[in-house]
Amino acid sequence: MIRILLADDQPLFREGLASLLSLEEDLQVVGEANDGMEAIALTEELQPDIILMDVRMPVCDGVKATREIHRRFPWIRILVLTTFDEDEYVRESLRGGALGYILKSTSSIEVGQAIRSLYQGYSQLGPTIAPKVFAQLGSSPPVEATDYHHLLGDRELTILKLLGRGKNNREIAIELHLSLGTVKNYITQILSKLQLRDRTQAALWAHEHLLSC
Repeated sequence: MIRILLADDQPLFREGLASLLSLEEDLQVVGEANDGMEAIALTEELQPDIILMDVRMPVCDGVKATREIHRRFPWIRILVLTTFDEDEYVRESLRGGALGYILKSTSSIEVGQAIRSLYQGYSQLGPTIAPKVFAQLGSSPPVEATDYHHLLGDRELTILKLLGRGKNNREIAIELHLSLGTVKNYITQILSKLQLRDRTQAALWAHEHLLSC
């Protein structure tokens, strides 16, 4: 059973979503928070598996709550579920520790699928969110070049740069003439060495630390 905490300042939305999720045999809503401070307190008390987090809430917004919860309970996975798709919210939520970002217009079936994917450790970006993330990666000016060979090998750095440009595993394999399995192994090594959770975090890291080329 996947235990879920809902954090949203709209009681009617929370109640409706809780009712829909309760229809799924493997999902259980264990608590509801009206703002970010309540979300932090209930996370400590209930230790849910997944938190569905809105971004705009009173007292303490979802971005701040995400950052604090991830700092204190890094094993708890946070999925932003909100009406707002502004670039800043997306960027800061992912940097703060959210593993996914989807909009409230997403169907309940797709929300359930996203929850299950997060539970398994995969990142989830809504269809209108993913292009925004990779557009941010590609549009900002390059940072000053730094030698990261003390952290990663040449091949790993190359793959990380390609991740930063939004390439998927198959595209990377084709470009570097590697097998798909080899690319997956390299990405696993990269995530481990940089202590990152998923390829989205790796792409953000590449954008911040590697010179675009």
